[in-house]
Amino acid sequence: MFTCIDQTGKTVRLDNYPPKRIVSLVPSQTELLHDLGLEDEVVGITKFCVHPRSWFETKKRVGGTKAVHIDVVKNLEPDLIIANKEENVKEQVEELAAIAPVWTSDIHNLDDAIDMIEQVGSLVNKKEKTEELTAQIKTNFSKLNNPVHPIGISLHKPKVAYLIWRDPYITAGGDTFISDMITRCGFLNAFSDEARYPVTTISQLAEKGCLYIFLSSEPYPFKPKHTEEIRQQLPGAKVIFVDGEMFSWYGSRLLLATQYFKELKSSIL
Repeated sequence: MFTCIDQTGKTVRLDNYPPKRIVSLVPSQTELLHDLGLEDEVVGITKFCVHPRSWFETKKRVGGTKAVHIDVVKNLEPDLIIANKEENVKEQVEELAAIAPVWTSDIHNLDDAIDMIEQVGSLVNKKEKTEELTAQIKTNFSKLNNPVHPIGISLHKPKVAYLIWRDPYITAGGDTFISDMITRCGFLNAFSDEARYPVTTISQLAEKGCLYIFLSSEPYPFKPKHTEEIRQQLPGAKVIFVDGEMFSWYGSRLLLATQYFKELKSSIL
């Protein structure tokens, strides 16, 4: 028996420990489970769990993050299901809890992500590996060079809007993991005073004085024509395609994020 409290405050009890049949409903956490060496234990993933490619091609897919096929999960006979408060639907998570224990993460910033990784490590009996992983992530992020005034005041950071959707345009608010990554990358989120994922317009982007418009590679498939569309209406802003996984995946991909942020910042500033 193993008992813990997940990031939503729910008590999770595992009768079978460590778990031998795991279903992951979160792409970034699926990648983490792979990097922890759980090749045999993970039996089900979503259609959006594209990393690693070998798992995407061979593991049983249980639907999407917002549309899980409950019957498919049940047939896999899991002894642990790993979910996320934002990415999965509450009603489905509650329904899945009747099949197996569900551990749910709730991520808003880097500290939450590190806590998640360490909790998952305990959950799947890979604590030593996750401690090594989080130590490296902390070291990498501590080395990000964001200029600070000698008396401790952050110097001016370029203002950016991070778009995740089009028609209507949707951006990331200040209480999101994406916003925390924007800040750590060395930019200022123009929508840091708004919650979750607000709808916006070109005129609002102009009013907020955005120097840069980041077009995320996910979930909306932005194309070059969309870049030109925004440039015509916002000639004073620079429109840049960015890797959405680096800004929104909060598992072991964080090991790669800091180098990407350094290269991105260097290329555009």
